[in-house]
Amino acid sequence: MTSESIKPFLNNFICGDTVGEMKKIPSGSVDLVVTSPPYNLKNSTGNGMKDGRGGKWSNAALIDGYSDYDDALPHEKYVEWQRECLFEMMRLLKDDGAIFYNHKWRVQAGLLQDRADIVEGFPVRQIIIWQRAGGINFNKGYFLPTYEVIYLIAKKDFKLASKANAYGDIWRFDQELKNQHPAPFPLGFASRCIESSTGQVVLDPFMGSGTTALAAFDNARDFIGIDLSPSYCEMAANRLAEHKLKPREVIQPDNGISGAKGPRNKRAKPQIDNQGELAI
Repeated sequence: MTSESIKPFLNNFICGDTVGEMKKIPSGSVDLVVTSPPYNLKNSTGNGMKDGRGGKWSNAALIDGYSDYDDALPHEKYVEWQRECLFEMMRLLKDDGAIFYNHKWRVQAGLLQDRADIVEGFPVRQIIIWQRAGGINFNKGYFLPTYEVIYLIAKKDFKLASKANAYGDIWRFDQELKNQHPAPFPLGFASRCIESSTGQVVLDPFMGSGTTALAAFDNARDFIGIDLSPSYCEMAANRLAEHKLKPREVIQPDNGISGAKGPRNKRAKPQIDNQGELAI
């Protein structure tokens, strides 16, 4: 049952600093978090994206950073920020809630950067591999990376939805290519996370182009989306409004388990209210 205190936040795209906005949400009011933060890619020991030159990455969308965020914090500051974000996510979760925290391991200065410094001390129950369709690597020192990781950070009473454990821990989804956001995850990926839980309220504190909101809608769940960028909030609201007009889809993942989506709720087109939120 959804509490009255959380209802003003539901099905809104909230434009603002994610930690500050999460602090406004009542504790223990969220069932599930599905998110992928900026990866701090422009803080790099390589010659590609760190200084804006581009190098061999000159055609990459992220060479300009994100809208309203340059993705280039000193590593220690980045880790501190992400841990602060995770602490807030954990505060918001109910006792049977969980976080699907998508991140990317990198090679920096010749050594693996596995993000253990971010998730240390949090209740990581499992690491899921998101196997993508290839990638880019011009470094002769290591093999082409073709996957990202999803940390399943779960509170003690979290349980998967019926039969969801059959998905296994290697998920095969191609990258999202038809999206104006520089680093979206695919709709099937977000849907897999959501349909693997029975929770009703889904938070994405790095909403970007709104993919988690689309997946929540397809699975008849409520969402809360937060993003620093007003342009991404507007993009997300427009995508959701257009998505509601499309016919019901069935996503067929590579491991053979059907991903048929639940009924879609008909809601009004998103509007921008005077609080800086995009209300659905």
